Amino acid sequence: MTARETLLAKVRQGLGRAAGHLPASLAAPRLQIPLSDRNLFTPLFVRNFENLGGKSMLVREAGEVVGALEPLRAGKRVVASNAPFLADCGITGLAGVQSGFTDRDALRAACVDADIGITSADYVLADTGTLVLLASPSEARMISLLPPVHVAVFPRSRILTNLDELFGILPAPAEQTSSMVLITGPSRTADIEQILVRGVHGPGEIYAVIVG
Repeated sequence: MTARETLLAKVRQGLGRAAGHLPASLAAPRLQIPLSDRNLFTPLFVRNFENLGGKSMLVREAGEVVGALEPLRAGKRVVASNAPFLADCGITGLAGVQSGFTDRDALRAACVDADIGITSADYVLADTGTLVLLASPSEARMISLLPPVHVAVFPRSRILTNLDELFGILPAPAEQTSSMVLITGPSRTADIEQILVRGVHGPGEIYAVIVG
């Protein structure tokens, strides 16, 4: 018996199994989705998002988004995703906002030079203040990662309770997207002395604009 076979035999013995005995199937995961008033999701998300260093804006309707963002984007280079909701809000049609990219190299060059990247959000998690973006031609990852400031604009209806509810709706993300990005606050890191630095691996500022 080789050393490998000896080791595996000891492992099987410890688990009470015989050679060729397959392990039992795992129990189905149990999702924990608290039953709560969905009207409370927005203030819960805002509180958790801002506790992480994010900044939030609440507007009543899509037509108010451009005005709310004007002080932030004035004089800045802005790149926006192809998300239909941004077009509904009038963002992609603004002068000075680059959007409608279909070429990856052109998108990368625009994101490298941009001061602000504007996306929507496919889902939002109230319990953790998290934005969920599914990479697609409408929502390119680079726009939320390369510019130093990230702005996410989304309707209030996209706010969920938690990660369990997200996986209840989207149990197999890989079947829908090549990448699911979960953004919880600005990019941050700390060295061995635990000195917190923001903006090292992504945007140092992040804004959430909640519509409705």
